[in-house]
Amino acid sequence: MNELLAILLNVKPVIGAALCLTGGVLALIGTIGVLRFPDFYTRLHAASVTDTSALTIALIGMALMAPSWLIVFKLAAIWAFFFLTGPTSSHALANAAHTAGVEPLIGERARSRGRGSSS
Repeated sequence: MNELLAILLNVKPVIGAALCLTGGVLALIGTIGVLRFPDFYTRLHAASVTDTSALTIALIGMALMAPSWLIVFKLAAIWAFFFLTGPTSSHALANAAHTAGVEPLIGERARSRGRGSSS
């Protein structure tokens, strides 16, 4: 039993670091999506989905590397706050854009804009 506990204590920081790295890569992919997508709505979607999932994965990794339960509790509080406010703010932004008359790019306009030509 003590050997199994020792193995788990040695593997836990490695798994935590891998999850933090995965969260960082996912955040980078979301940033690239924000830069590459053609209109406001697709950019907002790329940002909102990837930031919530990247933060969740990175916080799980940080919780695995945390030295005490107090820090794990603080990370859980950060996650709960962000999980509630991130999607809500994205929805509020999309609703405000729709109310203001911002239309999504569809059809040929979206395809030509995605290739880098201006229309």
